[in-house]
Amino acid sequence: MRGMTTTSYALLGLLALQPWTTYELAQQVRRSLSWFWPRTERKLYDEPKRLVAAGYATAREEFTGRRKRTVYEITPAGRAALRAWLAEPSAPPSREDEAMVRVFFADGGDLDALRATLAAMEEGARGRLAQLTAMEQGAYPFPQRRHISELAMRLQQDQERTTITWAAWARAEVDGWHATDDPRRVPQ
Repeated sequence: MRGMTTTSYALLGLLALQPWTTYELAQQVRRSLSWFWPRTERKLYDEPKRLVAAGYATAREEFTGRRKRTVYEITPAGRAALRAWLAEPSAPPSREDEAMVRVFFADGGDLDALRATLAAMEEGARGRLAQLTAMEQGAYPFPQRRHISELAMRLQQDQERTTITWAAWARAEVDGWHATDDPRRVPQ
C-alpha cells in the first residue's frame, strides 16, 4: 500500500462498483467525489496505471468501433487494500477556498471588492445547492448505494446552506463598515 493516496483509494472505490475507462472514472469523480475531493483531471488519468502497477487493478483493451480504450477493473488485492484503508482513521479535513483567502485579506482591498467576493460566495453556494438538489431528485446510477450517497450529499447540502447564511450575514455586517481597514460603523 506504499505510495497510495486518498485519490488512489477513491478510484479503487469506484472500480469496486464496476469496471471503468479512465474517461468514465473522471466523469464519475466530477459527478460525485469532486464535491468533497476535487482533483485535477490529469491526476485522474494517471492514477489507474499506478493501481495496475501496484496489482490493485487490471487493464484490458477494448475497441469501440475503431477507437481503442482501456478498461480498468479492481483485483481481489485491490478490494483488500480498499477494505483495509476504510478501516483506518481518516486524516483531518482540509478545505481549499480561495474566496475565504480573499475575505481574510480584505483589509488590503476595498469594500466593493469584499462585497463582490461575499456576493459571489453566496451565489456560488446557491448554485451548488441547486445542483445537489437536482442530483438528489434524479436517478441514481447505483440505486443499491443510494443510502451512502445521501449521507455524503446531506453534509454537502448543509455546508452550502451554511455558506449562504454566513455570506448573507457577512454582507450585512460589511454594509455597516466605513472601510475594510476601519470597521467603524457608518453613521446612520
